[in-house]
Amino acid sequence: MLKTALARRFWLLGVSMAAVALTQSVHAEDANNPVKTASPIKHVIIIVGENRSFDHLFATYVPKSHDETVLNLLSEHIVKADGTPDEKFDRAHQFQITSAPNGASYFISAGSAKKALYSTLPAPDLGGVQNSPAAGILGLPGGDPGLPATEQFLFGTGGTGLPTNLGPDTRITNVNNLPPGPFQLTGPTMPYDAYTADTIHQFFQMYQQMDCAIDKEHVTRGNPTGCLHDLQSFVTTTYSTPPGAAAHDTGQTMAFFNMQKNDVPYLKFLADEYTMSDNYHQPVMGGTGPDSVPLGFADQVFFGDGRGNAATPPSSTFYNPDPLSNTLNQYTARKQWFNCSDSTQPGVKAILDYLGKLPYPVQAKCDPGHYYNAVNVNPAWTPQGTPSPAGAVPPVTMTSIGDLLSAKHIPWKYYGGSYNVSGTGAPLDGIYCNICNPFEYQVNYPAMRADHMRDVTDLFQDLKNGTLPAVSYVKPDGAMDGHPGSSKFNLFEEFTKNIIGLAQGNKEQWESTAIFVTVDEGGGYYDSGFIQPVDFFGTGPRIPMIAVSPFSRGGHITHVYGEHSSFVKFVERNWYLGKLSERSRDNLPNPRADGDNPYVPVNMPAIGDLFDMFDFDRDHDRDRGGDQRSR
Repeated sequence: MLKTALARRFWLLGVSMAAVALTQSVHAEDANNPVKTASPIKHVIIIVGENRSFDHLFATYVPKSHDETVLNLLSEHIVKADGTPDEKFDRAHQFQITSAPNGASYFISAGSAKKALYSTLPAPDLGGVQNSPAAGILGLPGGDPGLPATEQFLFGTGGTGLPTNLGPDTRITNVNNLPPGPFQLTGPTMPYDAYTADTIHQFFQMYQQMDCAIDKEHVTRGNPTGCLHDLQSFVTTTYSTPPGAAAHDTGQTMAFFNMQKNDVPYLKFLADEYTMSDNYHQPVMGGTGPDSVPLGFADQVFFGDGRGNAATPPSSTFYNPDPLSNTLNQYTARKQWFNCSDSTQPGVKAILDYLGKLPYPVQAKCDPGHYYNAVNVNPAWTPQGTPSPAGAVPPVTMTSIGDLLSAKHIPWKYYGGSYNVSGTGAPLDGIYCNICNPFEYQVNYPAMRADHMRDVTDLFQDLKNGTLPAVSYVKPDGAMDGHPGSSKFNLFEEFTKNIIGLAQGNKEQWESTAIFVTVDEGGGYYDSGFIQPVDFFGTGPRIPMIAVSPFSRGGHITHVYGEHSSFVKFVERNWYLGKLSERSRDNLPNPRADGDNPYVPVNMPAIGDLFDMFDFDRDHDRDRGGDQRSR
């Protein structure tokens, strides 16, 4: 009855809104750039940081305009402006599992009879973070070229100052007695500038953390897919920790920064001045590799024979998340590959059963005999275009957005941090992110390199010289990407600030440029937002997304459901490219919203194309030459 009622509601609302038109394309052509576009945007850049959820960064953000609303921990009264628990803190309570919800098999949800509220949150751990983790960067001539000289000092600040790198992170206020829910990470002895521990963010673990089910305990009118986000800490302390051993991946998943206390200042400035989404999501459950691939394919890669045909990887690499005997959740084998077309395979049935109960039809998109990666697996090629060592994803023949652009002679580039030194043995060798570049999985990657692969230092020159291509991907290296443990988010902010400043410094080029600022995925950090499954792989929790452009001024907040495939849809629509494949997510319609809940599309599954982040009809003359330095 629940499924039928919800399905009927979505159908009725969809019919009633069928006549609502989406924002119409604005046809634009100019004499200097004859490439036809559907908007005034002739240059689009996407900057992708690492591993931060929306609530982790924007937990206490207050919109600059009183006409705007945002869904975050503050607006939901989960926490107060000072970071302490508010009256509805129980909405974010974290639970531990007391008995196996699914016997000896993997589970993705639990009822109240199987759960118990933590008395206190498992103490957030140092997780191996060093006293001075980046001291080696300071010893390099010129430091990391991805940052201006004035910001190089940031690599040498933020060390823990503690004599150990494991155990509770005592810089966190009240670390051993935190209430069982979100907590403010920063405080008197934990500055925003600090290096802090990473947390788990893999496919099967994240599905469990979300605790999704279609039953009366999980589903509400505002949450028809039934994801409670209440097993974050339990999963981090059980999936790989032997009984009795010390856990090192614990309560830090519930940490958030406080913009009311001047944390995350540059992203706050961008949100105040431009357009932000509070309903943009990581595309799949899991980590960097699987979540970066959709930026190029709006789909997932698979294990094949290198000629486009599915193949079977060695059985020793099969993932098995079923719990070991006498454990609640210690995974049997944390490996690489799973076959979700076979419901008898470990971990698969629980997810397929859940998808089958959703109040709208969902195709699993698990092709027969195809094996998909559950964790980060190296792409087929090294950055230099040579075959990756054994164990990598074999080359795929899937069509990428780069292929569509090239076919129409539309220039595009992927700018990777430390790309130029990768493989050279130079001091910064090894911090270029190969799993972040979706094009390195393609069989034709070596042929792409000369025209399309560049270092971020080349981006700086293209911005200054007015030679920016139509479409640009920008990925900082591992020292600047904001990844917990190995980087800090203020480094990513400074990286982004430098690029936006250079872009705005070229006035003529800036007039037709849009810059999207986001991250690859949420890093396992808690987020309170609605989750819409569109296939077996996701989507996942919310992540930040800000559009910086002369056409996105004003501090607007859009609530249209999006994910990284939305960027592909934007490029396709703006440059009239068509679709990537019959199964890719760019085929999904743009969302239509319920009048009283803009976060839940009535036509699920649906993903936006990001055109909602712009006002192409506004008179932006007063914004011309607008510069971030005006704050």
